[in-house]
Amino acid sequence: MKIIIAGAGEVGFHLAKLLSFESQDITLIDPNRDNLAYADTHLDIRTIKGDASSIKILKEAQVKYTDMVISVTSSEATNITVCVLAKQLGAKRTIARISNTEFLENQGELGFTRFGIDELISPEALASREIELLLNQSAFNDSYEFEEGALTMIGVSLSRTATFVGKTVKEAAKIFPELNFVPIAIQRFGTQYTLIPRGDTQFKDGDQVYFVTLKNGVEELYKLTGKIKQDIKNVMILGGSKIGRKTAQDLCRNNFNVKLVEKDREKAYELADELPETLIINGDGRNVELLEEENIHDMDAFIAVTGNSETNIMSCLVAKSKSVKKTISLVENMDYFQLSHSIGIDTLINKKLLAANNIFRYVRKGEVVAMTKLNNMNAELLEFIVKPKSQVSDKKIKDLDFPRSAIIGGIIRNGKGLIALGDFLIKPGDRIVVCCLPRSINKVEKLFL
Repeated sequence: MKIIIAGAGEVGFHLAKLLSFESQDITLIDPNRDNLAYADTHLDIRTIKGDASSIKILKEAQVKYTDMVISVTSSEATNITVCVLAKQLGAKRTIARISNTEFLENQGELGFTRFGIDELISPEALASREIELLLNQSAFNDSYEFEEGALTMIGVSLSRTATFVGKTVKEAAKIFPELNFVPIAIQRFGTQYTLIPRGDTQFKDGDQVYFVTLKNGVEELYKLTGKIKQDIKNVMILGGSKIGRKTAQDLCRNNFNVKLVEKDREKAYELADELPETLIINGDGRNVELLEEENIHDMDAFIAVTGNSETNIMSCLVAKSKSVKKTISLVENMDYFQLSHSIGIDTLINKKLLAANNIFRYVRKGEVVAMTKLNNMNAELLEFIVKPKSQVSDKKIKDLDFPRSAIIGGIIRNGKGLIALGDFLIKPGDRIVVCCLPRSINKVEKLFL
């Protein structure tokens, strides 16, 4: 696939890196030579120094032969312009990064496709949605919803009190025959090795396990993993960034009690006008005395979303020491993901990873409608729509030539989630959620073409 990426910032570079590893034909455009230097020397891609909204530069990048143009510069106006021009010049598909979430909320009414923009991506809106989902599944450290919760992926670190620790997947299935979930990936404690579980795979203390579950399976998982469902009502947000603002807005709309701490006085006043239901505190959130004055020990969750990863991590550790149930930290450095559980923070989120995951599904073959990468694990979770001529159509799961490094986590039929076993007959129109390691992705994609 021939892809042009406009903008070599954090999102653009990360996307170029992921896509180049998959041997896609990538051209990265940026006006800043320094932004391109590292990509040029470390990635197998083509780089062009220049403004991507220039017709001359787009033609130099051979836009008319391009399958996809992804514009992820820091300027919303530039991204929209690039996509409009690229479409007019012959690009097959365009994706624009935006920061104004009003565009997303009124997407249907505004009809962006008429202008030549096929998809809008907002890293801030994605991060806000991820935070809200994590608060609703408070005992788990990672989550993702398919089709508005028809199926949900949740990640949890197993403690020795979990009912099925020491048992194999097959043994657990016999003991709990009515289960409404299936394990799809495991990472052993202290390793970076991702395992797709089979019947003889044993659950161990400290495992990071990902499950796909139905709505009623979430309650069962709370009991079986020994986790306690905690009601989250009082939330403190550190940082009035775009993510902080959007998160506060969404949480207040859903009846959470929200306090937002912002160091910049002028920005704090702006936020107070913009968010009348949120209590805005002007102060330095790194100051432990300030946090104590604002009753941090009464908070159910602490969310740190300043522009500084280290500030976010340290303030979350302070919150954890004050017995806050749930801590979520925004980080820019991908390496920090490996430290999250060992240092005591419940969940780390990363804007560029969320945006890249969302964009990645358009690169996958077959009709992929949703996709996410599992946090700190070398595995992808994809939702395919079964076409009438797909190899999987009108076949039982047990009869499929499915690679061992992939697993079907669940099926959505007519909007209803199903945990499907070997005798389940797949039909056209079904939405299949698949978890797979990188080496099996091509084979899985071919099954759904």
